[in-house]
Amino acid sequence: MEKALIVIDYTYDFVADDGRLTCGKPGQDIAPKITSLIEETIEAGELVVFTNDIHFEGDSYHPETKLFPPHNIAGTAGRELYGSVKDAYEKYASVCLSLDKTRYSAFAGTNLHQLLQERGIREIALVGVCTDICVLHTAVDAYNLGYKLLIYKDGVASFNEAGHEWALGHFTGTLGAEVI
Repeated sequence: MEKALIVIDYTYDFVADDGRLTCGKPGQDIAPKITSLIEETIEAGELVVFTNDIHFEGDSYHPETKLFPPHNIAGTAGRELYGSVKDAYEKYASVCLSLDKTRYSAFAGTNLHQLLQERGIREIALVGVCTDICVLHTAVDAYNLGYKLLIYKDGVASFNEAGHEWALGHFTGTLGAEVI
């Protein structure tokens, strides 16, 4: 096993029409691609990792508190995976990893790097939301840790279209990622 698919923040609060910090339709439109990639990755015997943002009600010390409305609060429906991605996770949960993260990057404050190293992972594919926030910061950390990067253009979305487009260019131009 040398490859892993990392699904970033595909939760109700980030994707549903009434989510607290939603990408809305752009986020919903990528569900078929993400679901298909989860199935293909599992069938190939490769690793799928779900990394989900977690916040706590009333946490005034978290830096995002000043930037965004409360979202992905522990114990709320907003933190649940969304739509067909949730269905795929439930189907394959026994062979997937799931990590909570408290910062934009899936590597910050988690044991993701260790888990990938233990499994001999050298290449990671990123999908999820938001392209210009959590996907971007995860990609930067992955680059700095020496991983080969693949970003599925039709598997990422943001509530900020200009930021989304900028991040896609940054992935290739600055991080040497393959964007397909």
